[in-house]
Amino acid sequence: MWTGPRSETFLRGVVRRALARDVPQPWWIPRRVLTVVSADVDATAGVGAIWIVWRPKSPRTHEHIALLEWYDEQWRYVGGGSGSGDDPVNIDVLDVRNAGGVLSLTRSIDPPRSITAAPWISCAKVRLGRDVGHVLVGARRIENPKHCKLITVWTSPYVSRGARPVIVALGHHGAELSRIGPDDSLDTHTWARLREEL
Repeated sequence: MWTGPRSETFLRGVVRRALARDVPQPWWIPRRVLTVVSADVDATAGVGAIWIVWRPKSPRTHEHIALLEWYDEQWRYVGGGSGSGDDPVNIDVLDVRNAGGVLSLTRSIDPPRSITAAPWISCAKVRLGRDVGHVLVGARRIENPKHCKLITVWTSPYVSRGARPVIVALGHHGAELSRIGPDDSLDTHTWARLREEL
């Protein structure tokens, strides 16, 4: 992803739109050039994540994940990653892929002790089936977008930086369809289907 003031301005604009519950895609960027797949902001924790795809229909497509933090009275880019897309097909209910993490900017307040005391900012890419109405990520509720792809962000202590919250997929009428725990590699729906096939 590009760096500098333009990228910071772009990312802050996406966060503002996510906080306003508006469409995260900027009107002035054609989707064929850059698509904002999803943006998630946990305003309570002061963190955000943005899932971006460059040239989505091209053989040279590239995904980027940007992590942001509310720090020093503004949203700041704290890190992220990029790579080729890993878009699985035929998601029944729930597919969760860890997308990365970074140490909070609060680490600079009291070095060197703050490196272990500062929170870890993590995110995951979530793909959902059409029957899913929304997901619960920990205590937060996120609606299933029309394209059934979203990113979610959270903080955790540095010592447990690999742990994600429980993610629960709920149907349109509120019934639980599947869940995946912090250490699980597959959701409960997929495990049940695999057991039936054996």
